[in-house]
Amino acid sequence: MKLFRDDGATVCERCALADNSWTRLKGLLGRRSLDDGEGLLIRPTGSIHMFFMRFPIDAIFLDRELRILKVVPDLKPWRMAARRDAKQVLEIAAGEAERRGLEPGTQLVLRKEEGEKPAER
Repeated sequence: MKLFRDDGATVCERCALADNSWTRLKGLLGRRSLDDGEGLLIRPTGSIHMFFMRFPIDAIFLDRELRILKVVPDLKPWRMAARRDAKQVLEIAAGEAERRGLEPGTQLVLRKEEGEKPAER
């Protein structure tokens, strides 16, 4: 899947979806890094932890409609982050949130790749 700002700017070219108990539990564990343009959209969740992680990330907390509620830049291993009303969290490489102009209030749009089933909001 791909994730865009509502103005059409790309946020995440290769966005994996973690939407069941196993994929949410696994998250990015075991990975050594996230490449630019790569990310993980976790839902439903309003909090994440970085226990056993090897690298920092930017955590983008979203409401049900994919509007950004909070951005936590450079979240380091062994830390936690949460947002009370968040329903989803986008995890991207550290520094990507600033580079891609992500800030609270920004609306995101999820689009499927060719051959995938339609994306749900």
